[in-house]
Amino acid sequence: MIAAARWKLAETSEASASRLAAACGLSLPVARVLLARGYATQAEAERFLHPRLTDLPDPFTMLGMEQAVERIRRAVARREKILLYGDYDVDGVASIVIMLKMLELLGHTAGYLVPDRLKEGYGMQAEAVERAAAEGVSLIISVDTGIRALEAVRAARNAGVDVVVTDHHLPEAELPPATAILNPNQPGCPYPNKSLCGAGVTFKLAQALMDSENWPPDRIVRFSDSFLVMAAIATVADVVQLVGENRVLVKRGLDGLAKTRNHGLRALLEASGLEPGAPLSAGDVGFRIAPRINAAGRMDHAGEVVEMLLTQDERRARAIAQRLDLLNQDRQRACEFIVKQVQERFGAEGRPDPDLAGLVFYSPDWHRGVVGIVANRLVELYNRPAIVLGRDENTGLVQGSGRSIGGFHLLEALEAMPDLFIRFGGHKQAVGVTLEEERVPDLILRFADQARRMLGGGDLTPELVLDAQLDIEELTDDAASDVLHLAPFGLGNRAPVFLMRDMEVRGAPEVFGREQEHLRVRLGRGARTTSVKAWKFASRAGELTPGTRVDAAVSIDDDPYSARRGFPPWSLTLKDVRPAE
Repeated sequence: MIAAARWKLAETSEASASRLAAACGLSLPVARVLLARGYATQAEAERFLHPRLTDLPDPFTMLGMEQAVERIRRAVARREKILLYGDYDVDGVASIVIMLKMLELLGHTAGYLVPDRLKEGYGMQAEAVERAAAEGVSLIISVDTGIRALEAVRAARNAGVDVVVTDHHLPEAELPPATAILNPNQPGCPYPNKSLCGAGVTFKLAQALMDSENWPPDRIVRFSDSFLVMAAIATVADVVQLVGENRVLVKRGLDGLAKTRNHGLRALLEASGLEPGAPLSAGDVGFRIAPRINAAGRMDHAGEVVEMLLTQDERRARAIAQRLDLLNQDRQRACEFIVKQVQERFGAEGRPDPDLAGLVFYSPDWHRGVVGIVANRLVELYNRPAIVLGRDENTGLVQGSGRSIGGFHLLEALEAMPDLFIRFGGHKQAVGVTLEEERVPDLILRFADQARRMLGGGDLTPELVLDAQLDIEELTDDAASDVLHLAPFGLGNRAPVFLMRDMEVRGAPEVFGREQEHLRVRLGRGARTTSVKAWKFASRAGELTPGTRVDAAVSIDDDPYSARRGFPPWSLTLKDVRPAE
């Protein structure tokens, strides 16, 4: 069921919107959206609409970059044994692939280590570092991990191994004693983009290495575009802000992904039901490609994904992609099982008490590989920060993940109760935790109390931000095209939502879908009528009886299915509705 939300309409000047529309050659609805999002001048709007590689900040402005580049180039020149130490999610896998290929371009073949989520847990481990040292590794480059790995980096230093840490997670007060640390969130780092994902940081290191080789600009651009395909997938999957530099990475990377010749990526597109060569959206990555990559690390081992992305054997790539698809189906079933059990804990209503501001759920039987996805699903369902926990059958320790809502800094909340955990880490929106089973009841109580103190009552009611008003006469193919050009959409650049005032429901809503949970509604005003899809709105059909006048919150969405049938390549989606004022 879609619950009604609080509406918040952005305030903009119609005169300013008209001037911006004329200056940029845009439709008026899109000019209103750009103004509402802070792009007030022609230069700001053009920079947003047409991102370029030249807009990216200099990688050497990142603290530690000169030391990292110098150490890596020395290792390459001396033919030292290098190990890439990654993570098992999309961000970690993408980072490994970028750095492996960059080192290959420098003439060096490195090894890589992707830990097993269930057997080895999250982050760099001292035991793995000591094994690498015994095998002759003299340089470890961590990717998407390492900023909180004090023990592991100390073990490396004691074994005579240098470590270059590349990470984006928030650091602790004490930094690891690494040869170089690349993390825009470390103290004193002037790099302007603090919301790079791990693969974004790895991409900046690759940029710096290419610059240090004095390659011609066209070669740098060619290989940058190749790396940006993986960086874009990771940036979308890690749910970071899709503005500024991240927008450049994703927009350019999605273009490259659609045209990729990589056997693994083409097989993955096919397994995801996507056609190589067709335009791709951030939604395609976030909901179809990334879950299949993540399924390996959640349900089995992510090392297989790296193999898929590096292999020159097309048949092998396709076999791995098909296996990832099956693992993703297993992951979906495991998630649905846990979500259903959580809802049953709330009784007949299936919803938490209104005063319960923070949610923690635990079962020793839950699959630890999917608890992060379940936490995200609970945040969507209940608009509350949520932590979901399972138990490691080997150690008996409880491990899990948390996800948050916009107004709640999840890592800061956990830092108020560090005594509960053996270890924890993450950032504002997502965390990972390990604790002893007997501390779980304390976590349930203290997390709820911390959330209650950090959140106001209004924070727990979903808010729907309306970017601009839209008159039905303004709803043209050109206007829809302009709206879709604001993509890629995601955190920080969500798909615009428009307010269409005083619309009449024309005809009874048509119910459709396998479970008859969706509606197709015809809304009109004056001589114009338009069709609107309303996903999971069947339970609210009573608000849309024929003749009713409503204010409708709608989005304009890309619709390739409509385009294939000869209709306009866009459609309207109903986000919320209320009686007309």
